[in-house]
Amino acid sequence: MQGMSDGSRERPPVTVGEHDDRAGLRALPSVERLLQTEPLRSAADGGSRTLAADVARRLLERCRDEIRGGNGAAPAATVLAARAAAELRALDRPHLVPVINATGVVIHTNLGRAPLPLDALDALEAIGSGYSNLEYDVEAGARGSRQAHVEDLLRGLTGAQAALVVNNNAAAVLLAVTALAGGREVVVSRGQLVEIGGSFRIPEILAASGARLVEAGTTNRTRIGDYEGAIGPGTAALMRAHPSNFRVVGFTEEASLLELTELARRRGLPVIDDIGSGVLSRMPGPLGELTADEPAAAESVAAGADVVCFSGDKLLGGPQAGIAVGAVAAIERMRTHPLARAVRIDKLSLAALEATLRLHRDPRRAAAQVPVLEMLAADERILLERAMRIHDGIAADAPAGTVRIVRASGRAGGGSLPLLELEGPVVALEARGGAQALCGRLRRGDPAIIARVHEDVVLLDPRTLSDVEADFVVRGAQAALRAPA
Repeated sequence: MQGMSDGSRERPPVTVGEHDDRAGLRALPSVERLLQTEPLRSAADGGSRTLAADVARRLLERCRDEIRGGNGAAPAATVLAARAAAELRALDRPHLVPVINATGVVIHTNLGRAPLPLDALDALEAIGSGYSNLEYDVEAGARGSRQAHVEDLLRGLTGAQAALVVNNNAAAVLLAVTALAGGREVVVSRGQLVEIGGSFRIPEILAASGARLVEAGTTNRTRIGDYEGAIGPGTAALMRAHPSNFRVVGFTEEASLLELTELARRRGLPVIDDIGSGVLSRMPGPLGELTADEPAAAESVAAGADVVCFSGDKLLGGPQAGIAVGAVAAIERMRTHPLARAVRIDKLSLAALEATLRLHRDPRRAAAQVPVLEMLAADERILLERAMRIHDGIAADAPAGTVRIVRASGRAGGGSLPLLELEGPVVALEARGGAQALCGRLRRGDPAIIARVHEDVVLLDPRTLSDVEADFVVRGAQAALRAPA
């Protein structure tokens, strides 16, 4: 009787929705059946069957989730096979691809910052295609140092006694603070506790180094007496952090670097100077005027900073790198610290950096051949000619009134020269459906064109375009304007 009682126990009623879900799930093909269905079968035969099976498995799991969520019935096997084949083919295409920067933002962080000089590209090909003397002294036939390839260049360009390069400027600052002040106190002005990009903030970098932050002065006014009052028995270093991506204006005062280094010498402390943007020394002509508000590495070295840190891929115009120049004793402490290996520069970045630094030995050559510098100081006549070329090319295949030339301001970008407005001629586009929709169509082109929007008008800025790219912009804009809104 007990058995009959157990067997007759009632099950919960099944709802119509659950019936639909179960039917839909049962209708989905198996992974094996999907692999035998065209066009996935042909796509799998041309590549890895294991990868094809993984794509099919993930696609089927997404379908199950949709069915359970009440968002649809099971697609036919042929439909699923076509979707899986498309996803499989997409895996063969590179995800990191070139785009065209028509925004007018020269050092565009989201678009890879500085485009490299041709000399740097040649160096990448030469070093990346085979073996090199990265850490080998050919003359001595013994192990060498990767730092040897750029140290003399950096010493000559900045007047420093020694130099060290790592993989980015945040790493250079972290290594400097860790090596010189780990476990002790670092004095920094409150007005310099900046966020340097990607949510990395000076206080957090100091905390990661094991150093303790001691704030001096106020946000807008920090005198040398504020630094002196903040120094205590646990102080290991004084630090200046250039607020490269903003400016405090108005009722302000800031102790000079020379005052800071003189105080440090009296108290037996090192000075770490994070100048950020990578101006090596004062440049001649328009570039000198444009970068006048940026501290230069050579000037910081001359003022007596023990370590000067800056980026390789901002105003220096090279690859991502963190550069530290300064006194022998301080740089040697960084070089021999265990963290140095974790943040060391790779051979390709090092090759590109060396080539870029060689260009900077002749400031006029650098101004002409380093793309960032050329864009910043671009001649108005050249910009207008390029804008007219783009305008006329688009207008030849666009409705009247769709395209015109206006004036607008670009930016240096990359956390550099925040107050600088790079005014010049730009091409303005208007289309049905609005500016954002047109921008989307430009982005989905091949190659993708990244523009900017101002007052519901799409702007194409010739400052950040080469002449070759201008032709692609014309064709891409014509296609985007013809496409349905």
